[in-house]
Amino acid sequence: MVIIGAGAAGIAAARRVLAAKKSCVVFEASPRIGGRCTTDTKLFGVPFDLGAHWIHNPDSNLLVAAAPKNGIDIYAAPRAQSVRVGPRPARDSEMENFLAAQVRARRGIADAVRGRADIAASRALPKDLGEWQSAIEFMFGPYALSKDLANVSALELARAAERDSDAFCRQGYGALLAKLAADLPLRLSTPVSSVAWGGGLMVETPRGQVRARAVIVTVSTDMLTSDKIEFKPPLPKRHLDAAAKLSLGSLDHIALEIPGNPMLLQQDDLVFEQSNGSRTAALLANIGGTSLHVVEVGGEFGRSLSSKGEAAMVDFAGEWLASLFGSSGRSRIKRTHATRWSQEPYVLGAMSVAGPGNSEARKALQEPLNGRVWFAGEALHDTQWGTVNGAWESGTRAAEAALRWIGAIKIERQETPAQRTRKRRRGGE
Repeated sequence: MVIIGAGAAGIAAARRVLAAKKSCVVFEASPRIGGRCTTDTKLFGVPFDLGAHWIHNPDSNLLVAAAPKNGIDIYAAPRAQSVRVGPRPARDSEMENFLAAQVRARRGIADAVRGRADIAASRALPKDLGEWQSAIEFMFGPYALSKDLANVSALELARAAERDSDAFCRQGYGALLAKLAADLPLRLSTPVSSVAWGGGLMVETPRGQVRARAVIVTVSTDMLTSDKIEFKPPLPKRHLDAAAKLSLGSLDHIALEIPGNPMLLQQDDLVFEQSNGSRTAALLANIGGTSLHVVEVGGEFGRSLSSKGEAAMVDFAGEWLASLFGSSGRSRIKRTHATRWSQEPYVLGAMSVAGPGNSEARKALQEPLNGRVWFAGEALHDTQWGTVNGAWESGTRAAEAALRWIGAIKIERQETPAQRTRKRRRGGE
């Protein structure tokens, strides 16, 4: 079996195939594993998650359950948020209003889609958010989803799984994922150039052609709609349209090394501001108790800023911090780095998000090609899209479908109500 992509979905798929005692090979175009969940330790000398960092719902997270007991330290993330109103911290009454605005926003999105046609999530927000309008729009949109709420389906957002709790991995979420990829048959720096699926399955790479019984494709939706992988014959219009409707947003980390804690923030302190527009960000401070701070930018503003280059991103982060905390933090900045996921050639963005009216696109993309090519990734999970755990579950499901196809695991037949009734009667006789 051939698996394309060594992100969370590809790693999960490979583990499931090997658990069934079948062989596989994982082709990864980049020189590193993890996809959008990868940890760097060289830039700052401490773990820095270049992409995914928050471990959502750790009690039910499959990666946490599978994590090795030694060498991985997972700890609860603080539940509280900090908010700045200009250069000062928000007062207690202002924090109460901000938290109440979040509750009203969630309720408004849920109410807006009950028995109604899908609309943009921005239209579902209540009109009484007042001075917290821009902050809520950023928090629910660019920060959480990598897209402005005007480009997000309210129906899909309402269906998304609740994130009741969060955790962090001290070694990095990408490091945890890398541990789970140990001993897998990976071929890094090996981009797949074509997948022939009309007759026999054939996958082509710079190292040659590989004939396969089944193929699992775990690349991003933007990769599917690009010309980087040629499908022979071309992907059906239904799949291409679905991938386009699930295009990736923009979310980047501007990492700053600021020793000495001059802004007097707590470990893993999450800071928002009472903004007046889309030119805003969020700060995760003193990550894991280190001097590493990450300013997060997303949505259309983040994409525009990223297009201007790393220097412009770092300049914005310094100016933004100075507007909230004065010059003390900015003057202490040492090493810096900014991710630019939209420019990563084998990723092309952050997370998949359905636009208004496109909430059913994920189901279309879940359909296999010719019964032998499956797709997987965060874009194919109905409720946990945009998450590492969603990608992991999707990869496992795709592998199980492929294993059933080749006869490696039994197809479980669904019993009819009449069959269940007869079985109960026999058991009682």
